[in-house]
Order: sequence, then C-alpha cells, then structure tokens
Amino acid sequence: MKRRKGFTLIELMVVILIVSILAGVAIPLMQGRIDSAKWSEANAAAGTIRTAVRAYHAEKGATASAALATATLDDSDTQAALGFNDSDLAGTYFDASNYTITSVDSDGIAVITVSAGTGLEGTYVLGTDGAWTKQAEE
Repeated sequence: MKRRKGFTLIELMVVILIVSILAGVAIPLMQGRIDSAKWSEANAAAGTIRTAVRAYHAEKGATASAALATATLDDSDTQAALGFNDSDLAGTYFDASNYTITSVDSDGIAVITVSAGTGLEGTYVLGTDGAWTKQAEE
C-alpha cells in the first residue's frame, strides 16, 4: 500500500486559525500607524502655516498678525497675506479648509487647529509650545 503525503483537515484548520488570530491582532495596530502617518501631513502643513504667520508678524507687526486669529486658510485674503495659494495646502488627506488659525500671541506664534481630513476623525490643535493635543469629541 502506498503512503499518501499531505496535510490533514485538522492541520489546515489549525494553520487558518493561527493566521486569523495574527491578522486580528495586527490589523488594528497597523491602522493606528496608518492614521498617525496621515496626521503627519497635517503636522507638516501646520508647521508651514505657523512659520508663515511668524514671518508675517515680523514684517507687519503684532496688530496685523492678531487680525489673523480665527482665520481659516481657505479664505483667499488670508492665503494672500501669508503667501499661500490653494495648491500649497492641498495634500492627500487635508486641504486648506481643514486648517484654522485659532490665535496669535504677542510673539507671533500661532495656535493652529486642524480638523479631520479624508478618512480621518478628530480635531488636533498645535499649541504655542509646539505640542499637539487632540480635542475632545462633542
């Protein structure tokens, strides 16, 4: 009698179970990393906005830069004042409408609020200390 070589049904089921457990653990971890990478786009753009506000403050003074407080970056006047155009803030996940200058302090340092872009949730604030904080959901 010839001996057959191969896997039994039980062995195949155990392998499928192990792979599904690993996938069930890895997918949520990877999704968090993907979202973090997406928010990196917003971080870079907010830093650019903050630099533009500081330059504007240096050129025009505190009174002019204080007028930028609560300005949204999809406003053409704000973009022109800071030297931006629509394509400068258009990214894969965020566009100009996602960024708001919340306030500008006496040193010209702006607080930038970034609302969620494509496929993301939440709102983050880039404070004057350079730290990002997530706003509580309402």
